[in-house]
Amino acid sequence: MVTVKAIYNPKRMTEGAGVSVQRVLGFETRYECDPFLLLDYFGSSSESEYMAGFPEHPHRGFETITYMLEGQVKHTDSTGRSGIIGPGEVQWMTAGSGIIHSEMPLSDSGKMYGIQLWLNLPQEYKMVAPVYRELKREEIPVVETTSSQVKVISGKYRKRDGGMQGLYKPVDIFDVKLWPDSVFDEVITPEFWSYKYFLFIYEGEVTVANDPKPIKAPCGVALSQGSIIQIRAGESGANFLFFGAEPNNEPIAWHGPIVMNTDAEIRKALEELSNGNFLK
Repeated sequence: MVTVKAIYNPKRMTEGAGVSVQRVLGFETRYECDPFLLLDYFGSSSESEYMAGFPEHPHRGFETITYMLEGQVKHTDSTGRSGIIGPGEVQWMTAGSGIIHSEMPLSDSGKMYGIQLWLNLPQEYKMVAPVYRELKREEIPVVETTSSQVKVISGKYRKRDGGMQGLYKPVDIFDVKLWPDSVFDEVITPEFWSYKYFLFIYEGEVTVANDPKPIKAPCGVALSQGSIIQIRAGESGANFLFFGAEPNNEPIAWHGPIVMNTDAEIRKALEELSNGNFLK
């Protein structure tokens, strides 16, 4: 039976040019949550806390996966790609050898909320060419049962392939909506026993397995390895991101928006940023 291994309460901070962010996973959790580096729950119902957005900034060595819950964000980057994602949509950016991009909110509903996940690339793929991809609402398969609605963003759920797969790192990402007092009751098959799985509860509350203590949103949870998952929603239901992947089990050298394997690689990236030859 899968149980709660660790609970990550978010820490509020400001990122970008002044966006209110609740950091769930970060630098301190990088090894225990390998290959997931960071999880930010961002946004606000007050425009002053998000409209400044995330102006141009660099990334190298990992992937950013952004899932919008409310509002819209416009992406532009140094490869010439641009796009807009709204509620229930995904942008998946492979920074690879280096990219400079911006993520700027569009004021349409008076509020903006989303989740950004950083997925570390294995060493052999750190310097691949950068790629930007989008996943629209209608492209995400939805599996409905008597207890839940599961949007299969990536990976496979009940024989349904996700709307987008990792180019260099397989990953399961499901957006799960549980009806009140219902249970997400699933079996992890042997080919996924090496995966580490996590939850980010963003609405409502849940209990895991036989632990009676409710875990309330917003909150991150690391799950123990096992074959049976039982997650029960509280009386008002719950919404959570269920995600997992196989660890890279490699050294992690991390400085701001750059994640490599050695300090020497970090120094080189910073020198290239300073010298103007960061982009390959």
